Amino acid sequence: MSQTHERKWLALALLAAAQFVVVLDASIVNVALPSIGKALDFSQDNLSWVVNAYTLTFGGFLLLGGRMADLLGRRRLFISGLILFAGASLAGGLAQSDVWLIAARAVQGLGAALLSPAALSLVTEIFEEGAERNKALGVWGAVAGSGGAAGVLLGGMLTQWAGWEWVLFVNVPIGLAAAFLAPRLLPESKNEGARHFDIAGAVTITAGLSLLVYSLVNANSAGWASTETLSLIAGAVVLIVAFVLVELRTKAPLVPFPGIFRVRTIVGINVTGLLLAMALFSMFFFISLYMQQVLGYDALKAGVAYLPLALGIIVSAGLASSLITKFGVKPVLVLGMLLIAVGLFWFAQISPGGTYLGDILFPAIISALGLGFAFVPMTVGAVAGVEPHEAGLASGLINTSQQVGGALGLAILAAVANSRTDSVVETGASMPVALTEGFQTALLVGSAFAVVGAIIAVLFVGSKDVAPDQGGEPVPVLA
Repeated sequence: MSQTHERKWLALALLAAAQFVVVLDASIVNVALPSIGKALDFSQDNLSWVVNAYTLTFGGFLLLGGRMADLLGRRRLFISGLILFAGASLAGGLAQSDVWLIAARAVQGLGAALLSPAALSLVTEIFEEGAERNKALGVWGAVAGSGGAAGVLLGGMLTQWAGWEWVLFVNVPIGLAAAFLAPRLLPESKNEGARHFDIAGAVTITAGLSLLVYSLVNANSAGWASTETLSLIAGAVVLIVAFVLVELRTKAPLVPFPGIFRVRTIVGINVTGLLLAMALFSMFFFISLYMQQVLGYDALKAGVAYLPLALGIIVSAGLASSLITKFGVKPVLVLGMLLIAVGLFWFAQISPGGTYLGDILFPAIISALGLGFAFVPMTVGAVAGVEPHEAGLASGLINTSQQVGGALGLAILAAVANSRTDSVVETGASMPVALTEGFQTALLVGSAFAVVGAIIAVLFVGSKDVAPDQGGEPVPVLA
């Protein structure tokens, strides 16, 4: 399918819209959780699994989804993922019990894991490396990066005005419309030379990643030093090591070792992506709790409070794509990570008697600038210079890094916050004071994650990873 200039940008709009819904769905249910708990008679312990079930299957199956897109066809996997995602959303909205809803959310995550890497690899297929792709990934970064903030806002509006079911029903028409338009706007592409599928590798890495994510999200309730948690993490490590051994021996590996990992920049970008997610999940989670549990905001007001953050991400992502074309990936990525560190450090100064203007608005703007400046070069660098037949794999890797990083960061920082809050409560302090001190400590640790991410980017990302545009001829240098 030949791609005219106008058709390319329509295709990008379709792919970005699908990715927006995927990112949004990780956060849209957060503000609806109290309503869901009452409607379906959830226990407090099980309520978190409305979020965790989605994260678990999304993170666990991303790498498999990316490789399936390379082998079976990227457009085909994108459409299949959309239909599965929309169907699971409908089933979730119709749920009559807690188990029903958790199962539907797990299937939603599987659909997202199929469509997300396929969508990103299609962007790299449609747009040529260099200024054109940087601009396209700037749009992608703006839409995907603002999904978390938009999810909180939209979730609050739908829950308050239409009912919790609509945080799931809203995906159905969007998903089906995107699946209908995909054959008309998107080219099909796959690795034509591939004839074999690495079943052993697929099973071990999917089981290993799923078990790792499960062990992390379950650790706060089971206890970090408990036999259950340590056994689960050990099992995940064994499966991931088994996956590496399988890949070294098989003729058609799911992930060619050392292959793609010979490229130092790919390693650096993925480790930085892991740390970015570890830092940023803390911001959305703890600031949402601070606004509602300490400042007394209702769900809708807390959602609206995220508008400057969402708008800031959109603006900064557009700026980032231009800066990458001019200066390359590395300086923009490092600047973004440092801005995130500053934003989180500023957020860590919140107080029990705080105000929106004094405690939230300005660090939110700094964090938004940082997220746009970090997310776009990270996405560009993750797929820059990668062979076309490995585009889905590279896309799956960066998505996996971010999902596993988010689960890991949230598990660690929730434990840090809860431990500090419990300590302060024991001194006789009021609950708002104790909660605030817990959030402060977690946000400081999140800021440290961002600083480490900046250091990794300095050390591992090639200084001209995607070289500044030179007469329209990009020169990727991946060493």
